[in-house]
Amino acid sequence: MAGTTPPFAGFEWMIAWRYLRAKRAEGGVSVMTWISLIGITLAVLALIATLAVRAGFRAEFVDTILGANAHVTLYKSAEVTDTGRISRTIDDYEAIAERVRSVEGVTRVAPLIKGQVMANARSRNTGVEVFGITLEDLKTIPRIVNPQRKSGDIDRFRKGVAIGSGVARELGVAVGERIKIISPNGAKTAFGTSPRVNAYEVVYIFTAGRYDIDRTRIYMPFDEAQVYFNREGVADELEIMVAVPDDVNDLTLDLLRAGGDRAQVWTWRDSSSGFLRALDIEDNVMFVILSILVLIAAMNIVSGLIMLVKNKGRDIGILRTMGLTQGSIMRIFFICGAFTGLIGTAMGVLMGCLFALYIDPIFAIVDAVAGGGVWDPSVRGISFLPAKLQFKDVMSAVSLSLGLSFIVTIFPARRAARMNPVEALRYE
Repeated sequence: MAGTTPPFAGFEWMIAWRYLRAKRAEGGVSVMTWISLIGITLAVLALIATLAVRAGFRAEFVDTILGANAHVTLYKSAEVTDTGRISRTIDDYEAIAERVRSVEGVTRVAPLIKGQVMANARSRNTGVEVFGITLEDLKTIPRIVNPQRKSGDIDRFRKGVAIGSGVARELGVAVGERIKIISPNGAKTAFGTSPRVNAYEVVYIFTAGRYDIDRTRIYMPFDEAQVYFNREGVADELEIMVAVPDDVNDLTLDLLRAGGDRAQVWTWRDSSSGFLRALDIEDNVMFVILSILVLIAAMNIVSGLIMLVKNKGRDIGILRTMGLTQGSIMRIFFICGAFTGLIGTAMGVLMGCLFALYIDPIFAIVDAVAGGGVWDPSVRGISFLPAKLQFKDVMSAVSLSLGLSFIVTIFPARRAARMNPVEALRYE
């Protein structure tokens, strides 16, 4: 009996499937169906690929920050010494380091000497930043001890310096060669301060994966850096690593207490806050823009269904006179549109996931076709295009695509259900 038909009964699926397969000569819209299918597939592919690259870029950027830089830097505010000189050094750095290590959540504390100097090899010069650090502490920096690429022996660090691959490239040196470190603040003489020039053997070359690190950083043994920068018996700052970098702000107060008078801290979030906020804004904007792309693709379903309803007016009239309810007619055409969206979404998810998983060979092909130089690490900060496939991103794309596909399908389906069977058959 009419009115007792269960929703989405077998005959409704059968009729919808016949309409989807019908050729244009039979009153179907198979071409429009294919256009809708391809549109949804490409839109979902673009959305998932963009979300994966966005997540990969953010993860790689944060990983390079945390893998080669301090999570927290503890330093002292300036004070005027007895001689009238302004000093920011830490005199009792070993005692302070011990107190900082006792703070719950701290995994590593390393005294540092830092200075900006010029490096020279033969006729080449470049500005660099020198980090004075002990071998034991250097080996605890993940991106240095286990970089993307390396050459030399880090265990020989006490006999020379470790430099970034960008510095090595600028100076044209390799492991075993010597470079000169030139500082304008050198030895103090009766005639003033003369520049200090020391030569060091390059014992280790690393590629951390961040252009600004590989291009500017040199590590020097801590005791040698103390002598070179006139920091005998003191340190410039303490480099602190914590167990949970995302919760670093919760440790700030405890670290300040452990640091004592004049102590100040600077976290990795402080140094990269502007860039991280820019990434968050870009994430939201890109999702909205690509959502519009998915909506445009979903509107093709509406066009196809409207044409299908118009071409199948006679069939709708016959079905209504045979006893089908408005609900059955609406569900038939809803199935037509929703099925297109469902298949398109599934194909888009498959292609998007494959793109994210095989982005390296795909990008290598694009780079080769373009003649190379598509990815400039000096501009983008990292040395390759990352992609990180996350379940929540895939589900966001699926939910958006299916939601829009189902919603836009309702309107032409309701139009078909409200069609008057008498008017549909009047001119037949």
